[in-house]
Amino acid sequence: MHEMSIAMSIVDAVEERARQERAEIITAVELDVGKLSGVEVDSLRFCFSAAVKNSMLEEATLAIRVIQPEGKCSDCGRRFPVDFHYATCVSCGSFRVDLIAGRELTIRSITLE
Repeated sequence: MHEMSIAMSIVDAVEERARQERAEIITAVELDVGKLSGVEVDSLRFCFSAAVKNSMLEEATLAIRVIQPEGKCSDCGRRFPVDFHYATCVSCGSFRVDLIAGRELTIRSITLE
């Protein structure tokens, strides 16, 4: 389950930032997770609750914003929702579609005290 290593990395990164800011407690963490990131959101929530034990994040709330996948056609410039890493343009039929959203795994914000 790679979500545990992801959760532990999030805890490490957030604690490091909190130390830089001389904070004592982290009360909230907000993440952006793309639907095509390969991260199972429910598993990440479960692993996060275990990873925060005995850390500065032990009482922190976790908010996850799921980012819907979006593609952009390199030929006609149309942006549109996609369901997979590879797509065909809904306007011109081109296979030159770049995935511009949906693979994110980002710490969006943290709340420190």
